[in-house]
Amino acid sequence: MKFIVKLFPEVTIKSPPVKKRLIQRLQANLKIILQRIDPKIKVQRLWDRVDIICPVQTHDLYEQVVAALEDTSGIAHVIQVLEYPLEDFHQVLEIVKDFWADRLSGKTFMVRVKRSGEHDFTSSEMERFIGAGLLHQTQALKVDLESPQIKVNLEVKDNRVFLVERRINGMGGYPQASQEAVVSLISGGFDSAVASYLTMKRGAKTHFLFFNLGGAAHEIGVKQVSYYLWKKFGSAARVKFISVPFEEVVGELLQNINHSYRGVVLKRMMLRVAQRVADKIKAEALVTGESIAQVSSQTLTNLGVIDQVTSALVLRPLITFDKQKIIDIAAQIGVYELAACMPEYCGVISDRPTVRAQLKRVEEDEKNFDFGLLERALENTIVSSINTLGGELNQSQLLTPQQDLVPNDVVVDVRERSEQQKKPLNIPGVEIITLPFFQINEKFVSLDQTRHYLFYCEKGVMSQLHALHIKDQGFKNVGVYRPQC
Repeated sequence: MKFIVKLFPEVTIKSPPVKKRLIQRLQANLKIILQRIDPKIKVQRLWDRVDIICPVQTHDLYEQVVAALEDTSGIAHVIQVLEYPLEDFHQVLEIVKDFWADRLSGKTFMVRVKRSGEHDFTSSEMERFIGAGLLHQTQALKVDLESPQIKVNLEVKDNRVFLVERRINGMGGYPQASQEAVVSLISGGFDSAVASYLTMKRGAKTHFLFFNLGGAAHEIGVKQVSYYLWKKFGSAARVKFISVPFEEVVGELLQNINHSYRGVVLKRMMLRVAQRVADKIKAEALVTGESIAQVSSQTLTNLGVIDQVTSALVLRPLITFDKQKIIDIAAQIGVYELAACMPEYCGVISDRPTVRAQLKRVEEDEKNFDFGLLERALENTIVSSINTLGGELNQSQLLTPQQDLVPNDVVVDVRERSEQQKKPLNIPGVEIITLPFFQINEKFVSLDQTRHYLFYCEKGVMSQLHALHIKDQGFKNVGVYRPQC
């Protein structure tokens, strides 16, 4: 079984040294990926293509090989071929007839020949000879050059002829890690997942940076998305998953930053930290999933204010994409289900967020912020090789929400104060305490540990995050309250 890899068109028009480097990278990537499937698969580099030769025993792994080729960046398409020495037209006709005769019965067809090298015939001459021979020596219906039911494809290169069995579309782009490294700020939702995929497709070695607001469940979900993207589209590259603890930062922001500016200030804090992370791992740019005006913090005015805090290049692959296009790409690449179920934090951005942030006003608000918390977050950052996440993610379990309450239960309302005031929680006969999520780690230990605490937020997400986090600290008396809708 043999495959011929056809290069992404932008690769083919590069200067000879650049083209050579890109093909070398593609060959190396394919060797890493395919030899995980079968160590005996050979990947050979030629001037204008890459050939893949699979031993007989690999035939049972055919679909795995095809899937790997479909998901490797730098490939325009792949043709699966049978290879023969080129003798004359009659010999080629016999080869084609043996392979296609049964499939052509009762069908219209056409023959296409792609030729390179020095020959005493043209591609059109071979097409006419093979087409006429198939029409008269098989049960084919007729030749149809406009809309045939079957296309018989041949490639002739020098003294070899290749009969095309199947054409496999590639994902395009540049070979993974052929471009500089970037750090993608990933939340696990549609936008950041698709933005990460697009930089990977463009050949950038894409590291994943997650700002952890204190919950295990959200981190688990983001790790799942990141691992999936790396495993499917970038596993030839060694990349990092970086988790920055940001719970204290959010708590400080909620207490000391005006509610209408919190979204902008939060992103400024994230970019400050992201630049430090990128510098440390020698990445050339930051990547975000922002799109113009999709949410209030993504107006052009606000993006300009956000970018003022960093000298790093900030790439926004989705800047002009509408939401449905982003969701469609997420479905196409297989990340839709993971992103759709991704937890989101509650209550960080309050009502009436500004769409025209003023830089001077933001800088005045930030004077009330304790920037030592950013240093502490950086000190406690956890950096992991992404290939180590697979086993960890398989063991992850969410807590089953509880709907019925018993006398020893205490409901802990973890929503931000403005949410609590707008929609007070009222459960007759049940003790309810309010404990904003950014205070849980500090204050939970002082609660009566003979009671059973059920965390609550309106979407059931932040409660899940923090219940898991507290459980990870060794407390067994926690759960999640999710009333019946």
